[in-house]
Amino acid sequence: MSAGVPASAAAQSRRVTPGPVAVVLKGYPRLSETFIAQELLGLQRRGLDFRIVALRHPTDRSIHPVHAAITAPVSYLPEYLYQEPLRVLRGWRLVRRLSGYRSAFATWWRDLLRDPTPNRIRRFGQACVLAAELDPAVGHLYAHFLHTPSSVARYAALITGRTWSASAHAKDIWTTPEWEKREKLADAAWAVTCTAVGSAHLAALAPDRDRVGLLYHGLDLTDFPTPPPRPSRNGSRADDPVTIVSIGRAVAKKGYDDLLAALAKLPSDLHWRFVHIGGGTLKDVLRDQARRLGIDDRISWRGAQPRAAVLAALAEADLFVLASKIAGDGDRDGLPNVLMEAQAAGLATVATRVSAIPELVDDGVTGLLVPPADPAALAAALAELARDPDRRAVLASAGRDRVRTAFGHDSGLDSLAARFGLNTGAGLADVA
Repeated sequence: MSAGVPASAAAQSRRVTPGPVAVVLKGYPRLSETFIAQELLGLQRRGLDFRIVALRHPTDRSIHPVHAAITAPVSYLPEYLYQEPLRVLRGWRLVRRLSGYRSAFATWWRDLLRDPTPNRIRRFGQACVLAAELDPAVGHLYAHFLHTPSSVARYAALITGRTWSASAHAKDIWTTPEWEKREKLADAAWAVTCTAVGSAHLAALAPDRDRVGLLYHGLDLTDFPTPPPRPSRNGSRADDPVTIVSIGRAVAKKGYDDLLAALAKLPSDLHWRFVHIGGGTLKDVLRDQARRLGIDDRISWRGAQPRAAVLAALAEADLFVLASKIAGDGDRDGLPNVLMEAQAAGLATVATRVSAIPELVDDGVTGLLVPPADPAALAAALAELARDPDRRAVLASAGRDRVRTAFGHDSGLDSLAARFGLNTGAGLADVA
């Protein structure tokens, strides 16, 4: 164990006792987090008894069918402590008498001295409410994302003497301070993450490397039957342009500013249209950029969409693109599920060499990869595939085979279920 990192009761045991689990999420349900919903449905089908605890209420206007299929009860903690002061006070008064409260408070106080923010205060208040209201039958807390949800789960676990674990993804790995990652990994019973690059990074910070397991999200392939042959568009006709689609939030790490710059560089005799699906804070900025570049009339901004609309857009498109990059604050993608979904839908893909994307896309074999933040290289790759439907078909077929053979979600879900004790014959060595 790292020097100066206190050992908690949770860190004393690497095994999770089978039984009900509380799944702590930042928000639920969310259209942009289908990978979490698919995981929860898979665990439900494997017999895991769980409750969902969210730190925020939903903001999306619709849900995916997978959300409707999840039958676990859902509760919401106070999003801001001042909104429910009596609930927070009641929770604190109940838990401050518990034997683990002193240790939890000391841990939180050390964290607060290094991170003196309102968010850190809010996390402890939410943890007190969670600890006070949690079903006594629940023996383990499982948090998605290593930053805020894991902080709440960790404090609540310390207060109540429960074990906890985490699933780490992308922003939470690369923007959380190193001291915090080290101490959370020392406290957690185990952690999993969805990329090899993320797993290696966290394992190097953990007290023992097998504390962290690689667990690709995988994809539920039942939504992706064998696609029919696509039209052989090559961009030579104005009345039948090549359709390029991208799905992702309009945030810095998705590189949509680079993608718009690349689209503006496409040859004038290449006829194309671009479809974007996703919400995000930079939508208006990107629309202004498209107008300045003179390409706004070729772009359809559809916003966040339900699952059926996403699948329909993939079926109608000729080419998928994702221009991910490392944002100024260090945030970056892990392994975007939309890339797997595009390949499963039979689309050729163009993406960037960032984070774990090369773990999925083999350049020139299952798709094309270009350097991040390089609009010229991105434009060249898009133009190459837009003009060559036969090349698109070869890459699409190889990409689909890769997803189906290496990124189906059943094996990953079986391993995760074993971590929750659902496979009594599988120990941590079997699922690391």
